[in-house]
Amino acid sequence: MEQTDIKSLNLKELTGVVSELGEKPFRAKQIYEWLHQKQVTDYEEMTNISKKLKEELREKYPLTVLKQVTVQISKIDGTRKYLFALADGNVIESVLMRYKHGNSVCISSQVGCRMGCRFCASTLDGKVRDLLPSEMLEQIYRIGADIGERISNVVVMGTGEPLDNYDNLLKFIELLTDENGLNISQRNLTVSTCGIVPRMRELAEKKLQITLALSLHASSQEKRLALMPVANKYELSEVIDACRYYFEKTGRRVTFEYSLVAGVNDTDTDAAELQALVRGMNCHINLIPVNPIKERDFVQPSRDRVLDFKNKLEKNGINVTIRREMGRDIDGACGQLRKRYIER
Repeated sequence: MEQTDIKSLNLKELTGVVSELGEKPFRAKQIYEWLHQKQVTDYEEMTNISKKLKEELREKYPLTVLKQVTVQISKIDGTRKYLFALADGNVIESVLMRYKHGNSVCISSQVGCRMGCRFCASTLDGKVRDLLPSEMLEQIYRIGADIGERISNVVVMGTGEPLDNYDNLLKFIELLTDENGLNISQRNLTVSTCGIVPRMRELAEKKLQITLALSLHASSQEKRLALMPVANKYELSEVIDACRYYFEKTGRRVTFEYSLVAGVNDTDTDAAELQALVRGMNCHINLIPVNPIKERDFVQPSRDRVLDFKNKLEKNGINVTIRREMGRDIDGACGQLRKRYIER
């Protein structure tokens, strides 16, 4: 029989569990705060819970706690790249990035990925399984504990396609933003997708205040097909329509992630097509000079080429930034550290 993952339960569900154990409902709030505010790793640390209840919980509901396998720290900017082990022996990556506005953590949503994007190391060995809400939360909790500082921003942009793990993603968002837990504002949460249109529209209907980031990476359907297999299922026009729908429903500006690959999608024609594609949208384009991985022959454009591409978009009134490269000296590209560990 599959055990209930107690750290993936909301307060109402946890109250039901506690009641079944013959305890008063207020115990649920105490346990919930231990799990999500104080982020304990053992029931023994719950000092206001009876020994009997702790033993019952330990027996019936083992705690999901990630184990840190390794951490790489960038000498350039202090970015930390973590490799965590899950209870089943799988490993996942997470990244801590320090900004002036606070600590930001980029988390994985799956073990591996089945989306097959050509420039991404995360997808080279396919998808193993979805992560539970607790396993997504734990990446944030363990990093916060490791640095002894509060995490203020979360990006679901690591290994995996978040909308391919939709139900667990929604539960994770509920727990992360709960005032009884870590209480991170929805506005401080970004969820990335390669463009699963039905789920984008479902998410829009939820009217959450999170930022939706689309991995766009091409200005035409033809080029997107060459880079991203998901384009076989969802036409670029459908994906852009879903982005417009997201803004219409939530009032939240959509971010377009655009990895610039020399000679592939960084030409003047690409810039003109991209400008036409997003014309009239309340959006932001994040240009990402591609992080080379040894399994692919993609090359970064020159700094001048990147700036020229940016300037062409800005001249047409589009809000553009170039993503600051972080952790370049520590297996910076998504999936690199996990892949190297598995190969060893």
